Parts: sequence; C-alpha cells; structure tokens
Amino acid sequence: MASKNEIRMSFPSNSENVGIARITAAAFASQLDLTISDIEEIKVAVSEAITNAVIHGYGAGEGEIEFTLMLDGDRLEFVVADHGKGIADIEQARQPSFSTDPDRMGLGFVFMESFMDEVVVESAVGTGTTVRMVKRLAAQPAH
Repeated sequence: MASKNEIRMSFPSNSENVGIARITAAAFASQLDLTISDIEEIKVAVSEAITNAVIHGYGAGEGEIEFTLMLDGDRLEFVVADHGKGIADIEQARQPSFSTDPDRMGLGFVFMESFMDEVVVESAVGTGTTVRMVKRLAAQPAH
C-alpha cells in the first residue's frame, strides 16, 4: 500500500467527463483497504462534486475542472475546483433540496457529507468553487 500519492488532472466541463473522474477516484481509492461500499460512496461523492461544477459552476458555458486526488497514510482527499459562477450562499447551497436549477433534486452536498468524513466548500461569486472531501480508512466516531 502506498503511503503517499497524488494525481492532478484537469478536463473540460463536459458531463461525459463525470464518469471518467468517478472511475479514476475508484481506482485511486483502491490503494487503501476499503470496502466495496466505501469505494461506491467515494464514487458517488466525487460524481456529485464534479456534476455540481459542470452544471452549477459553468451552466451552459464551458470551462475547466481541476481534480486532485491525494493519499496520505490512511487519508484520501479529493479536491474538485472550477472557475465558474461561484456560490453566493454556501450554507444555503448545502441545505437538503436546495438547488439553483429547478430540474435538480438539490442533494449533491447531502450525499457528499453523508459519504465522506469531511467536506469543506470555498467559493466566491464570479471566481469559482473548490470542494475538498476527505475519507479516512478508520473514521473516528463523532463525540
């Protein structure tokens, strides 16, 4: 098992690239002794973050998405960044069922927070959004 590893990739904000990021995350996560369920959860969380960048970050426009995957011991970190519209109210965006697109369910952040041990969102309107998600091999229960 590798104790440290990092991959950086960038790709156009095409919805077709969500699947590529998802498979890349699964392959990267397999470096740790995770369950199939853990890997499936990582795939869903990454898919949601990338999809948010495509749909909400750039909308009908085009842009680049930066995807970084890091392994440090028993800690996996996935960072998804766009340089799109940004989020005006991060707390509101993280609420279940909130979406700026009426055709969407608004559960992306809910899935990310449910499946990852830590989710940090940084955003500025007109500048873009960065979502940092952490998954630990042995998650500590909250007290």
